[in-house]
Amino acid sequence: MEYVYAALILNETEEEINEENITAVLDAAGVDVEESRVKALVAALEDVDIEEAIETAAAAPAPATGGAGGEVEAADDDDEEEAAEEEAAEEDEDEDEEADGEGLGALFG
Repeated sequence: MEYVYAALILNETEEEINEENITAVLDAAGVDVEESRVKALVAALEDVDIEEAIETAAAAPAPATGGAGGEVEAADDDDEEEAAEEEAAEEDEDEDEEADGEGLGALFG
């Protein structure tokens, strides 16, 4: 989430949203920056009008309290949905890597 916040900060200050600037913002905040996540975010936001996306999100009705599925359905912009899917895939990869390490620890007690 901090990666998206970095992009929003850059947008608000009218700075270019690129890998160097996002990395600088995250470094300043003390975040351990993952280059692949920065690249994915920059690519996902390449053709997105952030101001329009914010207005669309603000105008959309609140999702039902049924879980995360409503949030994905509420996204009208294909780019926003694609960015969310990429982020979820990266989180799943991180969880898989962590789980693999736990299995090895159990083998060696």
